[in-house]
Parts: sequence; structure tokens; C-alpha cells
Amino acid sequence: MKNESNNTPQTEAMPYDAMLCTGLNDAAKQIHEDAKRKGFWDSEREVGTLLMLCVSELSEALEADRKGRYANLQAYNECEKADDIFESDKEVYELSSFQSLIKDTFEDELADTVIRILDLCGARGIDIERHINLKLKYNRSRERMHGKAY
Repeated sequence: MKNESNNTPQTEAMPYDAMLCTGLNDAAKQIHEDAKRKGFWDSEREVGTLLMLCVSELSEALEADRKGRYANLQAYNECEKADDIFESDKEVYELSSFQSLIKDTFEDELADTVIRILDLCGARGIDIERHINLKLKYNRSRERMHGKAY
């Protein structure tokens, strides 16, 4: 469908699902409480520093991708199922499995990025679910590629 006034192609907005993004506000509260318990919020933190910590996690994800470091969830899941580990050794075994199969991988660094973002949202009382849903609704109303030619 074309808009006759400026010959720009128009797209019909997709229906909006208000429940598309749920659970992040609760996660933000829990993540922020954990960060406070670990001492990361003993003093006020400057927002620029917090944002750059998010960026640094993305840089680490890029580096992991470049080096081909990806999580091996299949092997990790097998480690979690191991029954022949004494209960007293289970925590050490799980930690070792995480460190060798998940830590510092592309997926792990993306998770760190999301955790830092949600911590910031928890600290600032940001209703991130509402903001994501508002942005998704807006983006669905925009034209293909948001009108940019790439």
C-alpha cells in the first residue's frame, strides 16, 4: 500500500500484544537486591559508569564471538544430571562445569549485559516491562526497516 502524498510505502501495524514482555520488573528487583547484598551498591553509582559497564559486557560478547567461544549447554545439562557425585561435592562440580562450559562465552556475556541493565532498572525504579512494550508497539507501527535503506 502506498501513501499518495509522498510515494512512501506504508505498512500496516501489527497487532499489539500487551503481555509480550512480562517478568522483567520482578527480575530487576531480585537482581538489584542481589547486587546490593554483594556490595555493588554500598555507595551511589554514577549512571555513565553503569551504562559503560553494559557496553563492556557487549564488547566481551563480541570478543567471545570472534574467538568462537559459545556455551555448551548440552554438556552442561549432562553435568547437572550426574547422579554419581556425592552431595558434598555437587556444588563444586556444578561451579566447575559452569566455568568450563558456560563462563566467558558469547551467551554468558549477553546474560551479563541483561543483568547489568536490569540491575540499573531496579536501582532506578524503572518499569522496564512498560517501556519495552511501549517501544515494541511503536516499532510495529513503523515502516519496513524504519524507513532506512541499508
